[in-house]
Amino acid sequence: MASLSATEPALCPGAIPAAESIVPACMFAPDQGCADDPSGGEGFEDGEGTNGESADYLNLCSKMVLVSPTGEQYDSLLRHLRDLIDEGCGETIYVVGMGSDGGDYGLDEKDMEASVATVRSLCEQIEADLILLRERTDTGGKLRDYLIRRRVGEQDFLEVRVAVVGNVDAGKSTLLGVLTHGELDNGRGFARQKLFRHKHEMESGRTSSVGNDILGFDQEGEVVNKPDSHGGGLDWTKICEKSSKVITFIDLAGHEKYLKTTVFGMTGHLPDFCMLMVGSNAGIVGMTKEHLGLALALNVPVFVVVTKIDMCPANILQETLKLLQRLLKSPGCRKIPVLVQNKDDVIVTASNFSSERMCPIFQISNVTGENMDLLKMFLNLLSSRTNFSNDEPAEFQIDDTYSVPGVGTVVSGTTLRGMIRLNDTLLLGPDPLGTFIPIAVKSIHRKRMPVKEVRGGQTASFALKKIKRSSIRKGMVMVSPKLMPQATWEFEAEILVLHHPTTISPRYQAMVHCGSIRQTATILTMNKDCLRTGDKASVHFRFIKTPEYLHCDQKLVFREGRTKAVGTITKLLQSVNTQAAKAQQAKMQASKKIFKDGTTASEEVGSSARPPSPNAAQLPTVAEEEALCKDGNKENKLKSGGGGRRRGGQRHRGKGLNAATISTAVPAGTAGTA
Repeated sequence: MASLSATEPALCPGAIPAAESIVPACMFAPDQGCADDPSGGEGFEDGEGTNGESADYLNLCSKMVLVSPTGEQYDSLLRHLRDLIDEGCGETIYVVGMGSDGGDYGLDEKDMEASVATVRSLCEQIEADLILLRERTDTGGKLRDYLIRRRVGEQDFLEVRVAVVGNVDAGKSTLLGVLTHGELDNGRGFARQKLFRHKHEMESGRTSSVGNDILGFDQEGEVVNKPDSHGGGLDWTKICEKSSKVITFIDLAGHEKYLKTTVFGMTGHLPDFCMLMVGSNAGIVGMTKEHLGLALALNVPVFVVVTKIDMCPANILQETLKLLQRLLKSPGCRKIPVLVQNKDDVIVTASNFSSERMCPIFQISNVTGENMDLLKMFLNLLSSRTNFSNDEPAEFQIDDTYSVPGVGTVVSGTTLRGMIRLNDTLLLGPDPLGTFIPIAVKSIHRKRMPVKEVRGGQTASFALKKIKRSSIRKGMVMVSPKLMPQATWEFEAEILVLHHPTTISPRYQAMVHCGSIRQTATILTMNKDCLRTGDKASVHFRFIKTPEYLHCDQKLVFREGRTKAVGTITKLLQSVNTQAAKAQQAKMQASKKIFKDGTTASEEVGSSARPPSPNAAQLPTVAEEEALCKDGNKENKLKSGGGGRRRGGQRHRGKGLNAATISTAVPAGTAGTA
């Protein structure tokens, strides 16, 4: 393929590729003409239409159209720029001086000034900022690349999520410490200390949980993270107020025993991009291939960062890069590796990165800070991959819960679609019975900054009213009542087995990760007798513990020990009958009321999980209950509850309760008569 050979020279660290040799002829488009390819050509076109059918398309092909456009052309350019910015989720890279009519690239000084003035006025119309990225010379004169980014209010910012994966000791937490705190590492674990969440992480130097760190960029593309001079902490609220774009790093664990956490981070936190870290001295070892395979299975574009180049001998670095190149080109990956060595490479790779075939490789050092500016520039140019419409009914997936003193229960997660405003009432569920309960949103925070609303694709945390933290679990959703949600016990999925030591047959159980859901599921049936490594099949699953809220076409990862499979949900089968579940709940409520005065709160929870007692006749009378209340002997109440639970059954508990209430009621009566 021509594009592969074009990037080949870029991979040897000695040769610095010229940007001009990479850019023309639409290197990453399947066809020769830019205008035929809407995805590859968007960064290179001069505001022209992509399909070539409309009349004004012919007028917009020329690089001279921006010099002095007519009224109609100006409107077409404005419309096209608006589409490009919507497509890029609030930003796009725009090239001035490059047409797609086959003429020479470049403009002279006077025409360039006029074109830039036109683009600036277009940006004012759509309230966007124009930032010059680079200027270069071609046969016809000068070319300029601009980043156009839509202005956002002080309470809003563009958000891009980047998952950080790689083998243990590849320098993931250290790189994030250097990027977010702006201080270089000392080579002895200084930078990563600021990111760890647990004491055992500090001691071992290994991440075991999903960490979140932010890097803010202002309108000019400068980093706004300024650590506190005393404690070295970051004030997230200040960063978000100053930033027009925030990169959220999802710091994942590299060690094999924390693979469960890493899979949850990749599926539950919905990253836009994946940063694969490779230690240049260790090379591609351990979990590197595992994590790369996971990113490819979930269709997340990957870019590679090779660390520790300051301490690595040149021949070992060459060997690592060669292996990396071979791995990325292999039939499983089919990526185009490009070694990034200057700003021109950054702009070319960033504008073509969303096509998913391209894989930029950065070589950095956390101790000397070498090439760190190229990585920051690349992160600033990344734009979110998914576009969300705000008109759809709201849906929010929960990936963590907290109990905050003075606030109450707080849930955090990602808004999948729609818009959620303060004091909205949403349905929270499914609970173990598969029902959804209405819940009000008391307050909303984005990156610790209070806001009034969140839109699709943004992460947020909500304070909820009147609900215990214990009744919420990861994998629950909060949805608009318009969706009339239903929980599902059984579903069908098309799966591909990536690795399994023996064979998979019906009644096999494994952990299913789907969004923020993780639960064991059993295979009931499948369209083959047994599955081995590399097999594809349609499989019928059933959840073991509780029903879940699922969609068709959702991606899932299926794992158990070393077994791994990926797939897509094709059909939802057995949904929970909400009316039956509600009737069951009402019965339980009634049984709770009977027990209410004679049992403790912990017993009420126990009774809600079981059907009502058959020994209702043995329950205390109203007079006995009143006497018990007057007596106020709490110890006996607790003992009776404990005895009931120890013996295990509802029947025994009724007896235990009866005996206890009589023993407490009789002395009270005798005291009264005396």
